[in-house]
Amino acid sequence: MLETDRIEFKEKLSDKQDFEKSVIAFLNHKGGTIFFGIDNSGKIVGVSDSDRNMLKIKDRIKNNILPSTMGVFDVLTEEREHKTIIKVSVAIGSEKPYFMKKFGMIEKGCFLRVGTSDEPIPQKMIEKLFASRTRNSIGTIRSNKQVLSFAQLHIYYQERNKNLNKHFRENLNLYTQEKDLNYVAYLLADENDISIRLAKYRGINKFNLIENKEYGLVSLVKSAERVLDRIEIENTTFARITYKERIENRLWNAGAIREAVLNAFVHNDYTREIGPTFEIYDDRIEITSAGSLPNELSESEFFEGYSIPRNRELMRVFKDLNLVEHLGLGVPKILRYYGRECFKFTDNFLRVKLPSAISIDKKKQESFSHSGLTNRQEKILQLILENPNVSKKELAEVIGISTTGIDKNLKILKEKGIIERVGKGRSSQLFYRKKIQDINQLSDTQKKIVQLIQSNSKISKKELAKAIGISTTGIDKNLKILKEKGIIRRVGKGRSSLLLHML
Repeated sequence: MLETDRIEFKEKLSDKQDFEKSVIAFLNHKGGTIFFGIDNSGKIVGVSDSDRNMLKIKDRIKNNILPSTMGVFDVLTEEREHKTIIKVSVAIGSEKPYFMKKFGMIEKGCFLRVGTSDEPIPQKMIEKLFASRTRNSIGTIRSNKQVLSFAQLHIYYQERNKNLNKHFRENLNLYTQEKDLNYVAYLLADENDISIRLAKYRGINKFNLIENKEYGLVSLVKSAERVLDRIEIENTTFARITYKERIENRLWNAGAIREAVLNAFVHNDYTREIGPTFEIYDDRIEITSAGSLPNELSESEFFEGYSIPRNRELMRVFKDLNLVEHLGLGVPKILRYYGRECFKFTDNFLRVKLPSAISIDKKKQESFSHSGLTNRQEKILQLILENPNVSKKELAEVIGISTTGIDKNLKILKEKGIIERVGKGRSSQLFYRKKIQDINQLSDTQKKIVQLIQSNSKISKKELAKAIGISTTGIDKNLKILKEKGIIRRVGKGRSSLLLHML
């Protein structure tokens, strides 16, 4: 690993404020990571007394940098080569320019990451950044209600063995610069007007609404806990029987769906005075939050785990309560189990669609379907696909018919060219020849070749080349691929042989 515009190595924490310079440079750039215990060459040297150093790092970031960095950095330890290092993750700042408190918003106090160095920002650029700073954040908006209670918030902190003292409003940044309670305080208060609804439908569209629950109008932490509990109830377990065993799965991966729910709460754009929504269908759950990607963050950076906390004050509270973990881990955790296509960005919203395990399983089964076959034959194909060595007896036990019935169905499948037996005796295998479905994965040229062979199994290479518009050498290459995939085969020898498309 080498230093880059997003990675910085420091052998140890020095008394000089060069560490703060790096943090500021990352905040004003695209975020990054600082490693303590790695020298400039990338050699792991480790740190001593990591706990004490971590406290110093946190205090220096909080006290030496402005505007507030609450919710935009993480400090944790890692073990590498049997040595302890400290990892400081810094998100992209949403209130640029960030600067050294002791110098103020001047070139001497503002820095930007350029390559592997931290460079002073020219004064004109500082002024431009300040002019375009996001002022309409929930931390700067005054709450319409200034008489607010926080009993629920106190309870959640107490449950985590963390008590809020009489200065908790200042500590959690619940005041504007004018010392009025801000919109963060309003969201975390016992009562607010933010509606957070969970709807459930029968089917895969909105035509048949069977449940519409309100989980908002209370402290945002309580709302999040209630939605998580409700989805946990919905996340039931279903079973699928294979030739070997009974496989049990939950509708959604528990860790991924938890991250999706909490991301919706923490990153929702509450300046629009609307909360996230949750919709459960027979085949999926849809989670919609207000606000699309921040201007500074591209889609590729979003999927790679780079983070710009939209609501850093909320991020701080949710992290205090162990509801969220470290910066940037949520999206990669979701992507371990679901594809990027589950995320949809619009100008004003972000929607996450997580398909249920039942719908995924059903699509897999449908991808192996063949028109004209019975359900029993489809089931036999599925079992053969899972295990080409499956015996007739095992097939009969799982499907619930006699071995004679299995023989009759295997014969039909063989006659249709869908399966074939390879080898002899007990060592032979039943291969499910999946052809029709593979066609969708072929190139356009290969698809045309298959279509021409279907219409004329005696077609020559020269005729194929002329019809498609490529050389006979190109035809040879594509025929080889199609044969290797088992989609076509040659029957007979010489000019009288046929190219048969295996259906």
